[in-house]
Amino acid sequence: MTDRPRARRCAPRPESKPATLAITVRAQSRQWRVLGDLPALRAHVTRAAQAALAVAPVQPRDDAELSLLLTDDRRIRIVNRDWRGFDKATNVLSFPAAPPDRIATSPILGDIVVAYETVEREALNEGKSLADHLSHLVIHGLLHLLGEDHESEAEAQRMESLEVAALARLGIADPYADGELIASPPPASAPSPQAPTRDQPPRS
Repeated sequence: MTDRPRARRCAPRPESKPATLAITVRAQSRQWRVLGDLPALRAHVTRAAQAALAVAPVQPRDDAELSLLLTDDRRIRIVNRDWRGFDKATNVLSFPAAPPDRIATSPILGDIVVAYETVEREALNEGKSLADHLSHLVIHGLLHLLGEDHESEAEAQRMESLEVAALARLGIADPYADGELIASPPPASAPSPQAPTRDQPPRS
């Protein structure tokens, strides 16, 4: 991963009112309780998801189902190994339930998985709060489910600009202000609609 700064682009603005998602949040690791009980975590995730939807060019149908699992490094490592072939923990994985051309009509949007230890470590190393970093990763994961990616330079710039715009709606500063934080992943086979995106998510 390099620290090469890149030019900013204005995030595209959706023309219609953002959709309302049916969000299910599960805390598989008790470590997440540092941010509150399950209702508090659900409220936090919902705010981040709403911020992402407010700037996303593609909107899902109202009440599309989104599932978010708050887990730990051990469990996400298993998922990362089984679905992507990378035997290591990561911060976030996204599981789209529909291909890009069916996102807007699918009743199920997909799943996002976030690992506590990696997220906590990144937040400490980068001088930001755990809550803000979680918000960024939820936004990042949801944008993936809505068809955004960062395989190319142009895609990365577009996705970064959307994330920055969504975070600004939450009063969170631009996490990319000091340089490039999204890295292109190693080559991998294309995922099925149920597989996680090929992602080394941002160290937001």
